[in-house]
Amino acid sequence: MGKIQLLSPRLANQIAAGEVVERPASVVKELIENCLDAGATRIDIDLELGGTRQIKLRDNGSGISKEDMPLALSRHATSKIKNLEDLEGVESLGFRGEALASIASVARVALTSSTGGEGWKATVDGREMDVDVAASAHPQGTTIEVRDLFFNTPARRKFLRTEKTEYNHVAETVKRQALSRFDAAFQLRHDGKVIYSLKQADTLAEKQRRVATVCGSAFMGQTLSIEAEAMGLRLSGWVALPTFSRSQADLQYFFVNGRVVKDKLVTHAIRQAYRDVLFHGRHPAYVLYLELDPKVVDVNVHPTKHEVRFRDGRSVHDFLFRALHKALADVRPDEQLPASELAQQAMVSEQAPLQQNIGLGYQSSPITGVNEKMAAYQNLHQPAGSSGSIPTGASFASNTYAVPSMDDMAGGNTEIPPLGFAIAQLKGIYILAENANGLVVVDMHAAHERIIYERMKQARDEQGIQAQPLLVPQTIAVSDREASCAQEHSEVFSGLGFTVERMSEESLVVRQVPVMLASANVEQLVRDVLSDILMLQSSDRILASMDEILSTMACHGSVRANRQLTIPEMNGLLRDMEITERSGQCNHGRPTWTQMSLSELDKLFLRGQ
Repeated sequence: MGKIQLLSPRLANQIAAGEVVERPASVVKELIENCLDAGATRIDIDLELGGTRQIKLRDNGSGISKEDMPLALSRHATSKIKNLEDLEGVESLGFRGEALASIASVARVALTSSTGGEGWKATVDGREMDVDVAASAHPQGTTIEVRDLFFNTPARRKFLRTEKTEYNHVAETVKRQALSRFDAAFQLRHDGKVIYSLKQADTLAEKQRRVATVCGSAFMGQTLSIEAEAMGLRLSGWVALPTFSRSQADLQYFFVNGRVVKDKLVTHAIRQAYRDVLFHGRHPAYVLYLELDPKVVDVNVHPTKHEVRFRDGRSVHDFLFRALHKALADVRPDEQLPASELAQQAMVSEQAPLQQNIGLGYQSSPITGVNEKMAAYQNLHQPAGSSGSIPTGASFASNTYAVPSMDDMAGGNTEIPPLGFAIAQLKGIYILAENANGLVVVDMHAAHERIIYERMKQARDEQGIQAQPLLVPQTIAVSDREASCAQEHSEVFSGLGFTVERMSEESLVVRQVPVMLASANVEQLVRDVLSDILMLQSSDRILASMDEILSTMACHGSVRANRQLTIPEMNGLLRDMEITERSGQCNHGRPTWTQMSLSELDKLFLRGQ
């Protein structure tokens, strides 16, 4: 007798359930996706004991006919795809035809549905998988009850956590689905208590209200709206400002054609966009939607459908990075002030002259001459208690910004800039300025550091990366796969100042490196770049290493603490902050300025109370 036997339908479904049904949250996810695929505009979810005792979903979708009832609970039965062409361009959330059968194999399931006429109810208890169908009154739509999850698989039931933990997972699943489809209303009840009641969101204000409900009002108060489109890709949604960072990656929602996904390529692109504005160890927050042709993305790569594979991953990665990088770079201080208070500013037809620079001159200086330019900062590094005047060699006052008289300001004869006008310097560290909203406090070293850093990067980008040949070429032992990758992507290295050639099946030779990285660990850098390309089809490690060097130079070249600045010099720094990209954070992610409104100051002194 042979050793190979066909699995029973029940056992095959239970094996499939091990991939699809991990916990109650997995059941809720699959059922909600079925509801949305059926065209539902309202979904009600009821839980008992975190979903371990009962999960009940009701929708107003198209419903299921009597003839389809038994098939709906059968494995590999679906109405969403019919052939290979449909699979290559899946537009529905579900398509495998396994969810209901897998759930029914490990729980007691009752499915009641109507297509608009007579209703029908199908029941299955997870033992013999026999489906009983009987007439039952029901409005158009479907109700499905899942009771006693894992009642017939005690080993799986032991892995369930506490009621609170399982409920939290279900709530998170509902939140993700609610963010994915604004055209559907969601209601979540737990043990008879309403947790969420989200109405349909058609307008932008209603969508923002739903996001605020799910993610918190603090998130929506600290976000940038994203709208970008290129190469058949469209990105929309909201990203949090760097000041609203998180200790954990718990507020990150990304959707591809309405499907919740967790993708390494996407995460890397977003992380890269936040690279030099996010404080160490912090995580960005975002709710983003990527839309593209379903034929260029494969959703059939994971049983839970949480992962996708893009046909051209590099293009998607670069598009996401550019869109988010530009959005974060374009943030200016005036966009971070409350709109209601900005409206109080006096406006005139002619703007006050802006400070052009602080005498740094990096825009016209070649990157190779940075060391020479650094000499201009030597006079800034005077010890505490030294003379308050700044020599002309590094003069902030090369272009002064005069403070208007109070009479002019009161009479509305000048525009008040977003960061206002300097009034004092505190302890040689902070600049105190007055604007239309109240008091602005600026960390002058952090702000100046960002200004220098951005100008140095601009100079590098405009004039290209300067490279130098190695006197003794460096040989690197690699795997055959890495060597092939380096050979295939040699233009990536050459564009960044490296000349990397393949010597043999398992070795590379580096003949040229960027000037700025002459003292860096070239071997480790090349290995890291190859690892990134193999994993993500792109790499920013070389540019990141250059940026680190520029950041260090900018840090050493910026004005130090305990340097006494004149009022025109402080105003010059404020004006440069207003026109510099990413000026809200220093090179290390620390905030450079903060606003205290008059109402906040009044509270400190109990004014009007």
